[in-house]
Amino acid sequence: MRVAYLIEPPFNHVDEAGNATGCDVELARYVLEQLDIEDVEFVETEFAQLLPGLARDDWQMTTGLFASPERQRIALFSRPIWALPDGLLVREEDAPRLAGYRCLAVSGDLKLAVVRDQVQHTIALGLGVMPNQFCVFDTYADAARAVQDGTVRAFASVARAHEGFLNTSAVDGLAVVTVPVREKARAFGCYAVGLSANHFRNRIDKVLNTFIGGAEHRRLMKTFGFADTDVDRVLLRQR
Repeated sequence: MRVAYLIEPPFNHVDEAGNATGCDVELARYVLEQLDIEDVEFVETEFAQLLPGLARDDWQMTTGLFASPERQRIALFSRPIWALPDGLLVREEDAPRLAGYRCLAVSGDLKLAVVRDQVQHTIALGLGVMPNQFCVFDTYADAARAVQDGTVRAFASVARAHEGFLNTSAVDGLAVVTVPVREKARAFGCYAVGLSANHFRNRIDKVLNTFIGGAEHRRLMKTFGFADTDVDRVLLRQR
């Protein structure tokens, strides 16, 4: 069993010993252990390769990503494993005036970084950010670096990913702005498997349904900075 991930703490990253970890990775480990799948390899890749690699059977599962309608045409998705808002990574001095996507749209010329094929690109377009305002990068690290060096004014991703980046790097002078709910509701992240893997997806869901929200799951998520309220938002989706 091969599981693809990208470097995006606290969801996925590599520890000092060179091992993949993060809340998505450790939850996947638990699920696969419960399914008696012992031979598991975690494979680092770029975001744009997650689903194409799944279609090629380079790997059989990916760590969490949004289950958009477009993606559901090329992959099957598990039940949600987290529910989180978008966020903008910005310079500290820009944080007071860049409150969300519409602030960038009103400016008409400020550059916005996105990672290739992530949903924030489409969301920002729908809220009025113009095509010529985007700079598209292949990795989180490249997009974050563009904010640091002034190539762009903001970088759109999941707010928790930006917080994880700031907590695990030695970068000063950057801040995270949470996109308001009136612009973008919290979205649900899920594991992805191949279109022909419905039985596997159902087995994953069976484990997740009995684990998510329990005491052991809450302890795991707290290890990576998630509060009980973050877990509760995923549970609400299931009711």
